[in-house]
Amino acid sequence: MSDHMKRLAAPRAWPLKRKMAVWATKQSPGAHSLESSMPAAMVLRDMMGACDTAREAKRIIGNRELFVDGVAVKSPKTPIGVMDTVSVPKMKLNYRMLLTDKGKLSLVPIDEEEAKWKLCRIEGKTKIKGGKIQLNLSGGRNMILDSNKYRSGDTLKIDVADQKVLDAYPLADGASALIIHGALAGKVETIAEYVVVKGPADNVVKFKSGTETVRKNVFIIGSSKPEIKLPEVSE
Repeated sequence: MSDHMKRLAAPRAWPLKRKMAVWATKQSPGAHSLESSMPAAMVLRDMMGACDTAREAKRIIGNRELFVDGVAVKSPKTPIGVMDTVSVPKMKLNYRMLLTDKGKLSLVPIDEEEAKWKLCRIEGKTKIKGGKIQLNLSGGRNMILDSNKYRSGDTLKIDVADQKVLDAYPLADGASALIIHGALAGKVETIAEYVVVKGPADNVVKFKSGTETVRKNVFIIGSSKPEIKLPEVSE
């Protein structure tokens, strides 16, 4: 696999000036896909404006000054994706990675307290030894619980330091959802109906706006209203 790519070939979700330079850093494999994340060095330089060059970005990362979800980043190619919290404590910079209504990756400024938690979608569940339930969460996290009260598709508000569940937002009628993939990526909708489809096809989520998409494209961000700050709506 190539460890670099041309800017013209970069994913459409990347907010880059395509003709400013030829090459772009390609992130290493991680918890996020190529299309839904950007490498740490480019986030520092091109999105946060914390430095002017790739060399300066690598120096900041090498000094362990960039934190993602409360953990110091070790590689400039570490992928930073949707819902990750990004902080540079020395510069007092705190952001959450989200999508604009045009489907572009965007950093939303947050305060220091908000940087201590993130939203994680339950991707799947597994029953393990002892009758406990392992939740497989977005962003590469796993969590073991004694009860089976959460469903796949629900979203948990997680303390990034001790992985404690602070709140939960179910995939249900009336919930606020961010669409993270597909033609509607970046749109925030209110769920009107969740339709369980029999067979191998994915379940369908219908919205009050009259649109719909498959479940894997939907990320719940609140029970009735968004619980996170959202990017400004484009004109």
